[in-house]
Amino acid sequence: MAGLPVAIAYDFDGTLAPGNMQEHVFLPKLGLDPAAFWARSNQLAEEQQGDPILTYMHRMLVEAAAADIPMRREDWARHGAGITLFPGVETWFDRIDAAAAARGLAVEHYVISSGLRELVEGTVIRPHFRAVFASGFLYNASGAAIAPAIAVNYTTKTQYLFRINKDALDLADNTAVNAYRPPEDRRVPFANIIFVGDGDTDIPCFRLVKEQGGHAIAVHPAGDATRAARTRRLIDEGRVHCAVPADYRPGAELEGRVLAILDLLAARAAITRTLPET
Repeated sequence: MAGLPVAIAYDFDGTLAPGNMQEHVFLPKLGLDPAAFWARSNQLAEEQQGDPILTYMHRMLVEAAAADIPMRREDWARHGAGITLFPGVETWFDRIDAAAAARGLAVEHYVISSGLRELVEGTVIRPHFRAVFASGFLYNASGAAIAPAIAVNYTTKTQYLFRINKDALDLADNTAVNAYRPPEDRRVPFANIIFVGDGDTDIPCFRLVKEQGGHAIAVHPAGDATRAARTRRLIDEGRVHCAVPADYRPGAELEGRVLAILDLLAARAAITRTLPET
C-alpha cells in the first residue's frame, strides 16, 4: 500500500454498532434477556474474583450448550452477520480510504474490542480490517468452541495499540511487541494513530494515543443525551480531543473530524519533506 501509513483503531460495541454485539442475534436466538444474562455473568465474576470478560464468555458457552446451539466458528460468524451497524458504517471505510489516498496517506483499519472476534468475523465490514484484536475462543478437534482463548479487557486493549505501532500483529509473538525499537523506526507512529471509542472502557486507549501525540475521538448514539454527556465529560477530563455522534454517513461531524486529522497528517508530511537539511 503506497503512502504514509495511518491507522484508525475502533472499539466495536457502542462504536461501530449499537449496544453489545451479543445482544443483536446470539442472546435473542437463545431467548435470553440481556439484562439478566449480564447480571448473572457479572455476579459470577464478583463471586469468583474473576475477569468479567472471561465470565461472560463462559456464560455464553454454558447457555449455548444448554440450548443445544452449535458453537463452531461458522455458527458464530452467522450470528455476527446479523449485527446492526451505526448509520454509514458500511460505506465509511472505502470513503476514508479514498480521502486518505488523495492526500498521499494509506489508512489501515483495526478493531480493538472486548467483544468476540468470532462475531466480528461474520460482519459485512470484516474485509476492511487489517487485523481484529478481540476476545476469542479455543476450539476442539471437532471445531466447537470449548473455552476462552483470549480476553481483551479495558487495560489490555493498550497492548494492541503498541502492536499496531510496531507492526507486531501476530499474537503468538510476544518478542516483537516487547522488543525495543526507536520511535522513528516504528511502522505507524502514534502521531499517525486515530482511536475511536465510546466510553469508560476505552479510557486507557484514549489516554495512550492522546498522550503520544495521536488523536482520540469519543462517539455516542445520536440523540442519546445521557451518553453524549458522558463522552463530553471525557473532553473535560483531557482524555479525548472531541466527542461526536456515532454517525458515519457522508458529511456527518465524525467524517469531518477524521478528514481534518488526515489533512493535518498530510500537511505534517509535506512540511517534513520540504524542510532543508541542516
